[in-house]
Amino acid sequence: MTQAPPNPVNFYQAFLYWLKLGFISFGGPAGQIAIMHHDLVEQKRWISDQRFLHALNFCMLLPGPEAQQLAIYIGWLMHKTWGGITAGVLFVMPSFFILVFLSWAYMAHGDLPAVAGILYGVKPAVVAIVLFAAYRIGARTLKNRLLWALATSAFVAIVVFRLPFPVIILSAALFGVVGGKLTPAYFVSGGHGGKPKHYGAALIDDHTPTPPHAMFSRSRMWHVLAIGLGLWLAAMMLLLLTQGWQSTVTQMGWFFTKAALLTFGGAYAVLPYVYQGAVEHFNWLTAAQMIDGLALGETTPGPLIMVVTYVGFVGGWMQHSASPLMTAFLASSVVTFFTFLPSFIFIFLGAPFIESTHGNLKLTAPLTAITAAVVGVILSLAFFFAYHSFWPQGSKYDIDLISALLATAALFALIRWKSNIIIVIALCGLTGLMIHLIK
Repeated sequence: MTQAPPNPVNFYQAFLYWLKLGFISFGGPAGQIAIMHHDLVEQKRWISDQRFLHALNFCMLLPGPEAQQLAIYIGWLMHKTWGGITAGVLFVMPSFFILVFLSWAYMAHGDLPAVAGILYGVKPAVVAIVLFAAYRIGARTLKNRLLWALATSAFVAIVVFRLPFPVIILSAALFGVVGGKLTPAYFVSGGHGGKPKHYGAALIDDHTPTPPHAMFSRSRMWHVLAIGLGLWLAAMMLLLLTQGWQSTVTQMGWFFTKAALLTFGGAYAVLPYVYQGAVEHFNWLTAAQMIDGLALGETTPGPLIMVVTYVGFVGGWMQHSASPLMTAFLASSVVTFFTFLPSFIFIFLGAPFIESTHGNLKLTAPLTAITAAVVGVILSLAFFFAYHSFWPQGSKYDIDLISALLATAALFALIRWKSNIIIVIALCGLTGLMIHLIK
């Protein structure tokens, strides 16, 4: 007996689900995508597995958080533009307010002995988490010597020659374009293109006709592009008129616009670029504060790239204005807006084309090359964090053995025992607190 499709879902029902998802979307992109697949494909049957994977493969090719973009895509497909906006905003809104609160607590009370002890244990856990991210992506991507060489070259380029992150990513993409034509067998990537499964009839099934609002139209494409660029320009002009070009908040808006366009491979890939800009170039925060921010980001729902909200908050707080809290909140809001705006534009621009063609995407070689380079870039991030955690005084001979051992234990737990990241952070923080109290 064929299972009947579920009843139509109205906007209010979808709103409640996207709001719930914003609070439970832990586990990074893999965990968030798994949650959406379980809820929307297997349980609720709002969309079929094939259509879900088709949308996901498109989002994987875009810069930005793929899990949030997938939510925008499905929300848009079900309830037009406002459905996509609602899904995308609610995906990050809970995380935004949670991170703003945690950032305030960190800046206002971070020097308390208990907090300092917890952060002492959390920093080596962050080193392990970043190494674990490189391990996971590398195990999935580095299938041959050529891709290993590409990852190694990216690591050397950023650590030894200090090349900017955009140069590395663009070079890898160009390498993939050429290599994909000359030696295509080296650039085969599994991605998320597994054989679709059938969980029963869905509201948006394999052969459900594309709804009118999702049909590709050149005029609609230009309309979306004009609105998206108009929103960006209006926000930037408002900052210019009220803050000036040289102000920290305006510079954050411009910097994180560029960062949003370079987040191929997930948040771990773009964090070295954020580190280079926020810590080394603009001095908005210190390396130690950046590590602490990544730890806070790992313990909150939403995409990991939400750590930029923390970066904005701390950078605004450090400006020593008359009202540091207001400046910090403004900066975190600006950073979040400019980071996530491109994701909405990309989906509303490209999704109609993807829905209309239902064809196979031909960009696997550049994407594979970029992902291979990303492994090296993530390793460089672990290198930076390890240096500031294990050698806090800056001397290569004065290593903090306790931090190094904590990082090793955390990495072993993540790889060997597949421990939950939040549990690893909590245990390391508790260990740091105990060590701090004993001292």
